[in-house]
Amino acid sequence: MSDLTKRRIQTVKDHMALEIAEDWDGVIATFQHPRYEMYGTGTVIDGEAAVRKYFTRSRTPFPDQGNEIISIAAGDANTVHVEFWLTGTHLGPLKLAGEVIEATGKKFRVRMAATFEFPVDGDKIICERPYFDTNGVLRALNIEI
Repeated sequence: MSDLTKRRIQTVKDHMALEIAEDWDGVIATFQHPRYEMYGTGTVIDGEAAVRKYFTRSRTPFPDQGNEIISIAAGDANTVHVEFWLTGTHLGPLKLAGEVIEATGKKFRVRMAATFEFPVDGDKIICERPYFDTNGVLRALNIEI
């Protein structure tokens, strides 16, 4: 494994750990350019201001949101692949399709995957692409919309 590949894998591990710690400045520092492409919804969150807003919006209903890495591997195309458990507790209002679902106190744990894209010769992330079932968390919480 090349030194660059090792650095990329460490960047992703750091990125995910910093998300758990809610060290948003640290998370932003793992990016060359902050960008999320949410595969489940098609939403693109581009630029630092938009990414910080996403962090706030996603942590309001699930302030203890975390992740547990199951596996991590580097691909040949400047990409690191991660499979993980997304965890959390519904402790705040959840806004869905114009509705607000008040906190249930229920915990969730859903399996997800993500890819992290890097520039050709760099070890800073240029795009994170989470792959997920858009209703997985809702099913885990027994919420019907």
